[in-house]
Amino acid sequence: MMDDIDRVLVGAEEIQTAVRRLGQEITRDYQGKEPYLVGILKGAVVFLSDLVRAIELPVALDFMAISSYGTSRQSTGIVKINSDLGQNIQGMDVIIVEDIVDTGLTLAYLKDLLHVREPRSLATCTLLNKPSRRKLEVHLDYVGIEIPNEFVVGYGLDYGEKYRNLPDICVLRERVYANA
Repeated sequence: MMDDIDRVLVGAEEIQTAVRRLGQEITRDYQGKEPYLVGILKGAVVFLSDLVRAIELPVALDFMAISSYGTSRQSTGIVKINSDLGQNIQGMDVIIVEDIVDTGLTLAYLKDLLHVREPRSLATCTLLNKPSRRKLEVHLDYVGIEIPNEFVVGYGLDYGEKYRNLPDICVLRERVYANA
């Protein structure tokens, strides 16, 4: 597996520093509230697991499984909901938790979808922001780390369901995905 990695882009220590900072920001901004964190599966599960432990408030968790990539490395632009929320979010303070925001297509769709369900507030939190790939501008309330236009895996991010277990955010060698 490590032969497929070109280099570490963001090390585990820098990731954890960003996660702690995001947890502190959410704790500060949601005093007196109980945020409802919606993790986007599968990529955000590792980040969300660390993030909830960095938030010093009562929180609730839920998940949505959404796809726009399939097995490719390019977004199809078509968002498919594979698994929806298990609870009505009307009147709740909802934070969408993403592993990475690049084109913005999936997040824009998701924000529109959840907005019509009438939460009291709707915010976004992403570990990684890749603005150079943006096709749709989306407002991000909490951003961990901005990264360049590199194809990254690790810390929950995958390619073909592999590499999620790497502790760092790593650049995948082009030969691994060149023919996809």
